Amino acid sequence: MLLQRLSLTNFRNYARLEMSLPHGLSIVQGENAQGKSNLLEAIAYLATSKSSRTSNDTELVNWLAQQDPYPYTRLAAEIKKGDRLERIDITLLPAVGNGGFRKQVRINNVPKRAIDLVGMLLAVLFRPEDVDLVAGAPGERRRYLDIALCQIDAAYCRALGQYNKALEQRNALLRALHPGHQSQAELRFWDEKLAETGSLVIARRQWLIIELEKEASLRHLDLSGGYERLRLRYLPSFDPKTSTPGESQGEQGVRHEGLAAEDVYGSFLSHLHTGRRRDLASGITQVGPHRDDLGFYLGERNLRSFGSRGQQRTAALASKMAEVSVMTHVTGTAPLLLLDDVMSELDANRRAMLLDALTSVPQAIVTTTDWQPFAGTLVEAARRLHVHSGQLEPVETLPT
Repeated sequence: MLLQRLSLTNFRNYARLEMSLPHGLSIVQGENAQGKSNLLEAIAYLATSKSSRTSNDTELVNWLAQQDPYPYTRLAAEIKKGDRLERIDITLLPAVGNGGFRKQVRINNVPKRAIDLVGMLLAVLFRPEDVDLVAGAPGERRRYLDIALCQIDAAYCRALGQYNKALEQRNALLRALHPGHQSQAELRFWDEKLAETGSLVIARRQWLIIELEKEASLRHLDLSGGYERLRLRYLPSFDPKTSTPGESQGEQGVRHEGLAAEDVYGSFLSHLHTGRRRDLASGITQVGPHRDDLGFYLGERNLRSFGSRGQQRTAALASKMAEVSVMTHVTGTAPLLLLDDVMSELDANRRAMLLDALTSVPQAIVTTTDWQPFAGTLVEAARRLHVHSGQLEPVETLPT
């Protein structure tokens, strides 16, 4: 799978961009706020139909274009898969009534749903924020799992979307009712909807974490000189293997090999039922995959609380590289690797690991403010570009 051509219209600070991409490595250099991150965000958006930086699509529309009578943003790509050439595009158009934008997806010029983009373009994006994956908020770790799974499993992506809608409905109902209310049949309906969809989300997250750990632990051993083996553990809001409410999954998390959605359903439903009075009092659903977390451990030590800054960064880097390996193994296709100005965040040893990863994938795009980390044969063989104010220009000769 190769991304052969990228076209952007009114995306962020790119009023217009037509870009062909070669096999191998492309390096985009420029100062901050010139469009480096926007370029990689656009590619990741085409892969996932979601922005890596905002949940509001209106922010993606070029601010000058928003002054037009009919503003729009369009992203398009040509992807080569074997002997086939696939075309995908996403257009953001003004939504009627709410002042926002609606999403229109086409695959080979045929209107499709966003879910149909799954697997068309595989991409792994590593941003400076991802260096803080271990120490950051649980929502960032859930997002990390969701983005990886949604690219390789359309059923997961559908279940996650349905779960989030059911959760919104259940929470609205919880706020409308009160603990002494007797007519709660509708609440039981949404309990079942949450359990149906959430059980698949939980089972697939557990599977992914086990697969990531296999590769991340080896990467981490290399980075730590063979002294430290990284462990990844699922930290759900309840143990999906027990129907006994109140039993904690513990600080070390859970690891259930071969966990299936049907194994989780009854347990999830039981926890929702038992916690109903608490949920009614608070007005929110307090158990489910929306409260999940992912733990990174060295021995018995949770790196979020007890790891050094260097250990946290090493664990995050090993896990992102594991994501590339798992995606390649599951789909049979290596993803496009996108590195967004992360070299300056890493020491020489971790930089070397990333540079090695760049040679292991068919295609990679790296952004940087400085050419120095790429000195040598790697940068000489790469396609080199300079970005300024949303304009890309080839770089023939590197500055001395």
